[in-house]
Amino acid sequence: MSVKFPLLLAALAAAAPHSARAEWAWNFPAPVTPLALDTLHVHNTFMAIALAIFVVVFAIMLYSIFTHRKSRGMEPATFTRPSTAAQVFWTTIPFLVFAFIDFILMGIPAYHSVVVMEDTRSDADMVVKVTGSQWKWQYEYPEEGIRFVSALATTPEQIADRAAKGEHYLLEVDHPLVLPVGKKVRILLTSTDVIHTWWVPQFGAKRDAIPGFIRETWARIERPGTYRGQCAELCGKGHGFMPVVVQAVAEPEYRLWVARQKGEQAAQAAGAERVWSRDELMKQGETVYGKVCAVCHQAQGQGIPGAFPALAGSKVVNGPALDRQGRLVKDGHLDRVMNGKPGTAMQAFKATLSDSEIAGVVTYERNSFGNKMGDAVQPAQVKALR
Repeated sequence: MSVKFPLLLAALAAAAPHSARAEWAWNFPAPVTPLALDTLHVHNTFMAIALAIFVVVFAIMLYSIFTHRKSRGMEPATFTRPSTAAQVFWTTIPFLVFAFIDFILMGIPAYHSVVVMEDTRSDADMVVKVTGSQWKWQYEYPEEGIRFVSALATTPEQIADRAAKGEHYLLEVDHPLVLPVGKKVRILLTSTDVIHTWWVPQFGAKRDAIPGFIRETWARIERPGTYRGQCAELCGKGHGFMPVVVQAVAEPEYRLWVARQKGEQAAQAAGAERVWSRDELMKQGETVYGKVCAVCHQAQGQGIPGAFPALAGSKVVNGPALDRQGRLVKDGHLDRVMNGKPGTAMQAFKATLSDSEIAGVVTYERNSFGNKMGDAVQPAQVKALR
């Protein structure tokens, strides 16, 4: 039975509010940084030049085809090879024309854009370090002493089509990068595992984050707003789940945010000085696990065969976390979480998680997924082992 076209349109329209729709446009996103604006101008200039060359060449070709067609009685010309001087002349003229276009009309604007792009240090107002990991971003403000992890906020239920998708499906995070408007931000990029790419289209900045190297770009956001991007380098299974979200706010609002972040980090540091109940650690650990660990080890700790080991029934998880003297057991559970495992995707989380977060997630893993160790790791123990 065939479906009437109007009924099909009506069905699609009814489903549209409940589904995620990709944004599309004919042109670049509206630039909000000088770098993006300069890149857009260069792009438009190059496209105009290419279009002009296309029109001229295509017009000459069409004129020649229609004017000298056989139906008009045209006969093939008979001529001998032209002189060397004529060949040199008709080779030199196009060369000079295109050399002028390439080196003057296109080369100078392109050179200016590259110079602007690489000018990361002059007049920089602040520095932000961006570290890519499978599959999340860590942001650090060295001058403010602020550090946090930004991970995908889209729920597993939405990804599995068991819940309605939001407007910013796969482009939403739990902790966005917050930057002040009108300030030149020097952005340092690196990675803990494989090559990632930090990319926000409206910034005109797309720079690889490479393990073992510090690379640079910059941004000066001219309009407040929320700007979204993604990792643009194929970086493994979770590549499509590694968004970038930047909130650009006015200077007073940014200062308030900095004060709040410092207060939260101070509270976390103070939390390491007290004894936590196992229920508190389990609650903290469940939150951290869902945000940081579940993407590899899966929500129920079953892992991905051949890629990421299962935590359910794991010898590491069900082994000792600390020895009797309170020291790390080499390749033990706490050692693996804090220091990672070289040559694998398991990174050293002591660089990204707080003492209470590490203690919580270790305690949670040791008492979940069928693991019944019955013990708990305290934040104070983690702090003493750093």
